[in-house]
Amino acid sequence: MHRPVKRGRIRRSRGRRQMVVTSRDVARLAGVSQPTVSRALRDDSRVSEATKTRVREAAQLLGYVPSEAGRALSSGRTRRIGLLLTDLDNQFYSHIIAPVHRELETLGYQLMLHTETADNATIVERLLANGLDGLILATTTVESAAPLRLKDRGLPFVYFNRTGSLIEADATVVDPVPGYQQAVDRAVELGHRRIGAVLGPSNTSTAQTREAALRAALLAHGLTLAEADTRRVPYSADEGEAAATSLLSGDDRPTLLFCGNDVVAYGVLNAAHRAGLRVPEDLSVVGFDDLPEAAWPIVDLATVGYDIVGMAEAAADLIVRRIEDRAAPIEYTRFTSAFVPRRTLAAARVG
Repeated sequence: MHRPVKRGRIRRSRGRRQMVVTSRDVARLAGVSQPTVSRALRDDSRVSEATKTRVREAAQLLGYVPSEAGRALSSGRTRRIGLLLTDLDNQFYSHIIAPVHRELETLGYQLMLHTETADNATIVERLLANGLDGLILATTTVESAAPLRLKDRGLPFVYFNRTGSLIEADATVVDPVPGYQQAVDRAVELGHRRIGAVLGPSNTSTAQTREAALRAALLAHGLTLAEADTRRVPYSADEGEAAATSLLSGDDRPTLLFCGNDVVAYGVLNAAHRAGLRVPEDLSVVGFDDLPEAAWPIVDLATVGYDIVGMAEAAADLIVRRIEDRAAPIEYTRFTSAFVPRRTLAAARVG
């Protein structure tokens, strides 16, 4: 039997101070426990319809609106997932935010973007203070202590486009081997023998696997990367330009530069232009990632590509799976790569 809510049981404070209505006030007025209020307002099936009606009437009478923080306290979840970025100069990450957001939204979660200037253990405490259910690590280095701290504190996380050396966890990764094999095969067909590279930072698993795959593809043709023709830099256009400027300063320079990613390749193209070199007549350039800008006619960058959107969506799926099933086996979602031929790779210069 429906029991109407009795009015007038809540004493309001006098004076000008406005009373802040809480779920405890609603519980007192409806004659139920505070947890029952939270369950009733979430339409929990464990609460009877009569109780739900009584709680809703009390909430309406008091003008109570449940907050996200309140729901988090009652359910133990905020349904918020963080995406941690520390490599802010790498435009690559601007292309993954939207697909991660869309996939999480479909799964009933909210994306929270967290940007930091350094990857260290103190980040974890700030992240934990934000009440996240889980975290996607997109820029973690191999020696980062953050994964270890996250595991110790019990916050689920996954790696995006990388792995960690200290802690094993779910990850989305790219297999660069097929793409580099195809790219090197084509470069050799075009007569390139003096090949250099502007690679990514050696403290990331992404750069390590790409360098290993490139060296293996070259070795299959009896070629190597000479240290004099190799640079390792952060993934930014400015760093790529500076590295290429030093590599291209002499007359005896490589005819082709492989780049750690497309963003670095943009910097290499700038360096070639400033040095008065024509691409691809004087210098060929190959990137990695196949970002949308690489296909612009003014850039037309030859590169190694893969399904970036699919990988971003997979990271979202993995973190939700980990949150909802802590005991699930660790999963690596691997994406293959393929060479994308464009204008910046052509026949090696003669002489």
